[in-house]
Amino acid sequence: MNEAASRDGTLIELADIRKTYLMGLNEVNALDGVSLRIGKGEYLAIMGPSGSGKSTLMNIIGCLDTPTSGSYRLGGLEIRDREDDELARIRNQEVGFVFQTFNLLARADALHNVELPLIYAGRSKKERRERARETLGLVGLTDRMHHRPNELSGGQRQRVAIARALVNHPSIVLADEPTGNLDSKTGQEIMSLLDEVHRRGNTVILVTHEEDIAVHARRVIRLLDGKVESDRASARAAPAPPGP
Repeated sequence: MNEAASRDGTLIELADIRKTYLMGLNEVNALDGVSLRIGKGEYLAIMGPSGSGKSTLMNIIGCLDTPTSGSYRLGGLEIRDREDDELARIRNQEVGFVFQTFNLLARADALHNVELPLIYAGRSKKERRERARETLGLVGLTDRMHHRPNELSGGQRQRVAIARALVNHPSIVLADEPTGNLDSKTGQEIMSLLDEVHRRGNTVILVTHEEDIAVHARRVIRLLDGKVESDRASARAAPAPPGP
C-alpha cells in the first residue's frame, strides 16, 4: 500500500464522505460531504468544536468506522467496502494510533505493550522483541522497557503509546488529543517527539481542539457541522520531508 501511495504523492483521498447516525427517529449527519486529499509525509491537524465531526472523521481515516456514502482511498485502495477482517489488518499495518488515554495493557510491561501490533501481524518472537526494543529506544525509553504503566509517568506512558504506534512502520500516525491527559510541560515534550516522528518521514495527523497543539502541524483543517470550514497551511508550513 505504501508503494501505491508514493506514485503521485497522495496517501489519503476522501471524496464526498458522509456519515449518518440514526438518533431515535432523527438522522444526524456527523459528516456531510467531506472531501480531502492528504499527501504522503504531511503533518496536519484536524480541528473543530464538539459535534463538528472531527472524531467521526478520525475514526473513518483510521478504519475504525466506515462512511455511509462516499469514497475513501488509502494508498489507492478503496476502504469503504472492505470486510471487517481486512479492515482490522489495514488498521494494524497502516495506522499507528496514539490516544489521549494511552490505552496500554496495565499488567504488561512497556516492551510487551509495544510488541502488540507485531503479535497481531504474526511476527516471530525474536523479530517482535528486536523491533520493540529498537522503537522504545527511539522514544527514549530503553531503561524503562520492563516497567508496567503504573510504574511510568504520564509522559512516559504516552511515549510507550507512540512507540507502539510506530513499531509496524505505519503509513499514518493518528494522534487523538495526544496531550489531553498531560501537564503543559510534558505535553510539549510529547509534541516535540511527534515533530521528530514527522521529520523521520511519517504522515502525522493530529485530532485536537487546542490551538497550541495544532500549531505544530503544517496544515490545519477545521470542521464545522460535519463540513470542511477551512483548509489552510499553518504558519509553520514547509515542504514535506522525503519518505524513508
